[in-house]
Amino acid sequence: MLRPIISFLLLAAGMIADHLWQPAFFTGFLRLAWYLLAYLPVGLPVIRKAVKTLLKGDLFTEFFLMSIATLGAFAIGEYPEGVAVMLFYTVGELFQDAAVGKAKRSISALLDVRSASATVFREGAYSTVNPEEVAIGETLQVKVGERVPLDGSLLSPVSSFNTVALTGESKPRTIREGGQVLAGMINMNQVIEMQANRKFEDSSISRILEMVKNAIARKAKTEQFIRRFARVYTPIVTCMAIALVFLPWFFVPDYEFEDWLYRGLIFLVISCPCALVVSIPLGYFGGIGAASRRGILFKGSAYLDRITNVNTVILDKTGTLTEGVFGVREMVVKTGEPAAAAAGADQQAPGFLQLVTALESHSNHPVALAVTRYGKENGADFSTIRVESVEEIPGQGLKGLANGSEILAGNTALLRNHGIAADPALEDIKGSVVVVAINRQYAGYLLVDDKIKEDAPAAIRALRSAGIKETIMLSGDRASVAADVAARLGIDRYYGDLLPDEKVRQIEALKKDPSRVIAFAGDGINDAPALALSDVGIAMGGLGSDAAIETADVVIQTDQPSRIATAIRIGKATKRIVWQNISLAFGVKALVLLLGAAGLASMWGAVFADVGVALLAIANAVRIQHKDFDR
Repeated sequence: MLRPIISFLLLAAGMIADHLWQPAFFTGFLRLAWYLLAYLPVGLPVIRKAVKTLLKGDLFTEFFLMSIATLGAFAIGEYPEGVAVMLFYTVGELFQDAAVGKAKRSISALLDVRSASATVFREGAYSTVNPEEVAIGETLQVKVGERVPLDGSLLSPVSSFNTVALTGESKPRTIREGGQVLAGMINMNQVIEMQANRKFEDSSISRILEMVKNAIARKAKTEQFIRRFARVYTPIVTCMAIALVFLPWFFVPDYEFEDWLYRGLIFLVISCPCALVVSIPLGYFGGIGAASRRGILFKGSAYLDRITNVNTVILDKTGTLTEGVFGVREMVVKTGEPAAAAAGADQQAPGFLQLVTALESHSNHPVALAVTRYGKENGADFSTIRVESVEEIPGQGLKGLANGSEILAGNTALLRNHGIAADPALEDIKGSVVVVAINRQYAGYLLVDDKIKEDAPAAIRALRSAGIKETIMLSGDRASVAADVAARLGIDRYYGDLLPDEKVRQIEALKKDPSRVIAFAGDGINDAPALALSDVGIAMGGLGSDAAIETADVVIQTDQPSRIATAIRIGKATKRIVWQNISLAFGVKALVLLLGAAGLASMWGAVFADVGVALLAIANAVRIQHKDFDR
């Protein structure tokens, strides 16, 4: 700010001398020298930029326009106005830089929370190293208040973590032994040990930061149009300014060159497109920053624009609307009698559960993990059971041999595709059911619960209030389970018993209606094709798979479906502000251009039309960073 302050003080002193003090010596060369001295601190850097861009072959820039206009003002003796135009232009540029810098810093400060060191166990002792030097599989120690340096698995029994840097949520998350801890989380309870399972550069926080950095490169259509428009607009208005100076000579009887040159210079100052080319990207910066602070990552302003047109939201069930954390509520064997998992009245139960647990222990699917955990908790010792030829059938379940017996464990489609008849009454059960067949004979089932997310009902209501016409749920679970969840949440339509490719076919069928703009939200690796096919792919990123996060256009780090409506509201608010700025800039400039051409506007009016409008547009764009989008 030193240069504009010096320039302002010299300009103010010169104007006092001109209009109040009026000393006899403040004329001629001395007056010119004084105003040149006031001009140089702010004018030289702009002239230097104009020359550099000119040497690169780019003539029609705002630097060139401001240089010509202000030097022209000096040429016709309007020294104070020449200094004032350049001074206010420089101040406007400083405000623009500060606003853009703040938007960038707010994103970087939110996300760039990677640890500078890691405490790793090597050669019988802990030592502090750079996180980039830690190998996968090494044991790390994280003290209370320290950030987790890399992604990994918790080796300690339990601890609570502040996840605000990743999810935007201030509520601590409790993670137990074997659970996933992510780089950027803050350990809150006691000293913990963890095992690294990703390199530093592949950690969640590194990938998030990279996504946000790349977001700047993915421009919205509006932003691209304005930049292209400015390249065409600037040479056109420059030619119009030249025409305004010389053409009146042919038509105006009392033509005075200085008068029309002054009008042409005003025209040049007004026509400078900086209000457009700066305030519009700043609006998108603000939108991306506002979303990031709420745990919503847009991979570019193009997606911030596109989400405003969404009128149909399709949601995956498990992990998106439900917690994705399953627990076995009940086990029933073929006789239809509820059976205890361990020894009890029905002696089939131990063998039944042992075989099922042995098979399910070979899968990492959430339902399989729930069944395995249930078996262990209820004394099903499967350590002596030999399991082989395990095959995981996507969207259906598991098939394998346990002590030579063929075991099938999955949904009713798995049994049906193997020619096995299950109990028809299973279709009426509300809940996820793991149906079991042993040696091609239906043997029983386990009823598994998946809790609906706390904010899922509010999420559907929020989507409607955000202007979404229809909500649709797709699920690989049984139709009766999908119907129950859809009814409880108030979802318009649902489809159950879907394989991953069938989800894609459903979206393809919906996209045949050209009026639909579809957003799909999912979290699993099997959702990646649907995310790619939809107009806007939304990954539930906190617990979602890498494939879903990489494929999606928007990542919801909080795993809260209600943030989808928040993302839509942020997109719409950003678009409103961008178009307000475009209308403001064009409206004021057009008015002052006409007044300037008619000789009714001075250089001071031109300053307002250029710098003043730019500052107003910037102030309008900054509003988005402080707006409440959660209601």
